[in-house]
Amino acid sequence: MGVTGTLLAIDAGNSKTDVAVLGADGTVLGAARGGGFQPPLVGVAAAVDALAETVARAGAEAGVPASFAHVSACLANADLPVEESALRAALLGRGWSRSVRVYNDTFAILRAGLDEPRGVAVVCGAGINCVGMTPDGRTARFPAIGKISGDWGGGSGLAEEALWFAARAEDGRGEPTELARALPAHFGLETMYALIEALHLGRVPIARRHELTPVLFRVSAAGDPVALSLVHRLAEEVVALSAVALGRLGLLDEEAPVMLGGSVLAARHPQLEGRILDLLAERAPKAVVGFVTAPPVLGAGLLALDETGAGPEAAARLRGHYGS
Repeated sequence: MGVTGTLLAIDAGNSKTDVAVLGADGTVLGAARGGGFQPPLVGVAAAVDALAETVARAGAEAGVPASFAHVSACLANADLPVEESALRAALLGRGWSRSVRVYNDTFAILRAGLDEPRGVAVVCGAGINCVGMTPDGRTARFPAIGKISGDWGGGSGLAEEALWFAARAEDGRGEPTELARALPAHFGLETMYALIEALHLGRVPIARRHELTPVLFRVSAAGDPVALSLVHRLAEEVVALSAVALGRLGLLDEEAPVMLGGSVLAARHPQLEGRILDLLAERAPKAVVGFVTAPPVLGAGLLALDETGAGPEAAARLRGHYGS
């Protein structure tokens, strides 16, 4: 369906939110950035209230009222259909549009990396997730809630695993690893015992654990077997997610994009990337690997254009705005 009104594109992640107001021709009329979107912590109503403030600023820059032909909202923590439904109801309640589509925020990264809505994306940042989509509207996805849904990996998970192996190496329960020296050294400490105490007592904030993931990759690159085993396990998880999603969409036997994004994968660690490519060659030999560097709000905007029947010229104009 073609439309003539303005469109609202939202990419709301755990740490930041980007909003763009678009013309039907793909022109970016206004944009704004806000804080993270975390309904599990603050509740759906409070999270959407904060989102509304960012939408209002984008609308003010565009010089248009908060009334849109369509809203495409790619939201963190929209992991289950019941969560998508609750969030869609909350967005409809704001009166921005009678046409609202809610996606998990991983779909924004996927669409930002694709010329058409066809392929699979694995995103590995603080956590790990995978989604896939085809032009006929079919999708493949996972709950991505954590260990209870079978997930392993992500920056936070890797840091936890590195701490586990390092602690056991120092006290003798596990095999030796350079991680036992490198992890505490990152915080200016001499032993794992000191780091364990500092984490437990809050002298090193829990939020800083993510800093240990790059340390793990450095130790792995230097040849440490324990660290390398964790990097290789992450590669296996990325490939397992990709192959299963491709299979669900019927794309295993034809060329299809597998887009990799998020801070861990976008860093292009040679050992991780090489292992992913080797394993994909075995399990999904026709997969075409790419890396997503464009801002996810671009993907949210492209999804809005897809929903409203905009042509390729509009998509190209939007990509041009974001340098993609």
